[in-house]
Amino acid sequence: MTTWKEVTTANPAHSENYARRWKIMESQGQDIHGEARLIDAMVERGSRILDAGCGTGRLGGYLAARGHTVVGTDLDPVLIEHAVTDHPTATWYVGDLSEEPIPEAEFDLAVSAGNVMGFLADDGRTPALQHIFDALKRGGRFVVGFGAGRGWGFDDFLTTARDVGFRIDHTFSSWDLKPFNEDSTFLVAVLTRS
Repeated sequence: MTTWKEVTTANPAHSENYARRWKIMESQGQDIHGEARLIDAMVERGSRILDAGCGTGRLGGYLAARGHTVVGTDLDPVLIEHAVTDHPTATWYVGDLSEEPIPEAEFDLAVSAGNVMGFLADDGRTPALQHIFDALKRGGRFVVGFGAGRGWGFDDFLTTARDVGFRIDHTFSSWDLKPFNEDSTFLVAVLTRS
């Protein structure tokens, strides 16, 4: 399993290439907001939302434009710079989920899309989930999606989430909520801080 830091150290142009890819996809008319539409439907207007591993702010920017208070955090300063430039109505922080508490708290919902969980180092997994858990208000939900084959098995992820204190409410195999089963190659989990 390769962490994001390892990827960007090996290829310093990776972050700019990543940001460019999403902008090209959007300019071509591709739907890049499926995750954000789901999150928007799950909360009341004006909710506090944490975009954990926000990248360029694609998801959080969409939610901020719909009236939510969005805070995003990512360890990549290049991607945060894109988020600040492209989505100035949200708040963006450079920070490592595995090493630092979230700079704000009392979120109604946290979301982590884009395979963020698969880029965490083994020893950073539990701390990252704990930091997200601690940033949620009681009853707040965490919606997370990532693919198989990225170093963190789905069963182990769900066990770790339970150990941190999350309740596992739902598991799906896609952001459009297709049922999850033993053959699923993608996991979308809805967890609650109870």
